[in-house]
Amino acid sequence: MRPGTAVLALGLAALAAGCEKHEFEPPSRAAQVAQADSLYSPALFDSIAWPSDSARAFEGNNVYATYCRKCHGQLGEGGSTPYAAGYGLEVPSLVRADWPEGNDPEALRHRIFTGHPAGMPTWGVAGISPREIDAVAWYIVNDLRPEVLGR
Repeated sequence: MRPGTAVLALGLAALAAGCEKHEFEPPSRAAQVAQADSLYSPALFDSIAWPSDSARAFEGNNVYATYCRKCHGQLGEGGSTPYAAGYGLEVPSLVRADWPEGNDPEALRHRIFTGHPAGMPTWGVAGISPREIDAVAWYIVNDLRPEVLGR
């Protein structure tokens, strides 16, 4: 055996043994939310400008239809949509008068960005841009909740 071959064989054997014992443990939902929260800043939304409220609503509706509707329902009613029920999620109504984030756009953007340990994805980390988060938060407050807010 050549001198370097024995060392290479031992290294490969050690590497293979180490790989067999490694098991991937994804972070808990609470840890994911905490990490997203550490990345959140209201300043993410400071430079966002919209040409009109209708453009913002249009984008917000698209984002809601793509990411939110399957859990929160067509009109934001929450409860047990088929998707949410399939995963055992209890999804809050976005149109309930006492929904905590419903009257505070900043709190709503924060919640959308960071998610929730009970199952809401950490959208700000998972791929929804700050612009999309701003649009969907505006859409929820102004298009889904106007009667709740007396508008």
